[in-house]
Amino acid sequence: MEFRSLRRAFGLTVALDGLDLTAEPGELLALLGPSGCGKTTALRVLAGFEQPDSGEVLVDGEDITPVPANRRDAGMVFQSYSLFPHLNARDNVAFGPRMKGVATAERHATANELLELVGLPAHGDRYPHQMSGGQQQRVALARALALRPRVLLLDEPLSALDAKVRLTLREEIRRLQLALGITTIFVTHDQEEALSMADRVAVLNAGRLEQCAPPAELYERPATPFVAEFVGTMNRVPGQLTGDGSVAVAGATLPVDGDVPAGRGPVDVLIRPESIGVTADADGTATVVSAAFLGSVTRVLLDLPDGVAVKADLPSRDATELAPGVRARVVPVRRPVLVVPVRGTTAPGAAASGGKVDA
Repeated sequence: MEFRSLRRAFGLTVALDGLDLTAEPGELLALLGPSGCGKTTALRVLAGFEQPDSGEVLVDGEDITPVPANRRDAGMVFQSYSLFPHLNARDNVAFGPRMKGVATAERHATANELLELVGLPAHGDRYPHQMSGGQQQRVALARALALRPRVLLLDEPLSALDAKVRLTLREEIRRLQLALGITTIFVTHDQEEALSMADRVAVLNAGRLEQCAPPAELYERPATPFVAEFVGTMNRVPGQLTGDGSVAVAGATLPVDGDVPAGRGPVDVLIRPESIGVTADADGTATVVSAAFLGSVTRVLLDLPDGVAVKADLPSRDATELAPGVRARVVPVRRPVLVVPVRGTTAPGAAASGGKVDA
């Protein structure tokens, strides 16, 4: 599947602004971004529910931009399930083959096979109102697969489910997608879903692609400040370029990898909470503001001397002394962070290697 220079506007609102994106055969590609970034519009253009103002949509090298939705060979699952309330699960799944003129025995056999595949072999005679939300979404998934589509489209299919069911179903969707080898485009606003399910994640912002990469690369090596701060949690700490390829931040000097602006000057250093170590120290100049117990991890919020607040995620066993008001020392671990221009400037950024910071 490929988007080429897709543009779609609704009045003065530009939903897609020259979007270029490719999904490889058999890949699960997640479209992730804030509300209004264009991810759902991109999915609707692929499904044929929206026509782009310009650009092309290709599947297996074929330009399907002018092809109507009912001839696009794509299965779609919506967040609202969209099951027919007057049909039981088997007939809901068999609806597509029925519209294609498939014989009754064959379409029922297909429906039973798919219901078993999604873990509902005994639910064929049940109606939507007799099933839980998770079961209804499994039926919707089976229905989308009934015509053996070339592309499976998932529009936030888990957002209406409770947390436990959502976790179970996302694992089942991934298992099913891998088993069938079907190219899948998954729209979500949930970062955990995107990072845990996808082969690659495409981050959209204002109708444009910020970065498309495997989850670990997206998290560890964000290409832009937007990606760095949108995906996961990030601390933004002021620093100073030293002129020798390093950056000074919170009283320590970190070596920098990659291109660095020449000379000296202010920059912002982006550091993940799990990349910061904290120890209680009466001589430290950081102050614990709060410590939130999250199970195996405790998130500690600290004030640095210059008024900057930072978050640190620590193993809970190492955070027992970090109560509000305690003085502490902050020590970033050795791992890359991102050095970016100060907000409002255009100087290039670079990646920095971890070092020690005493605060």
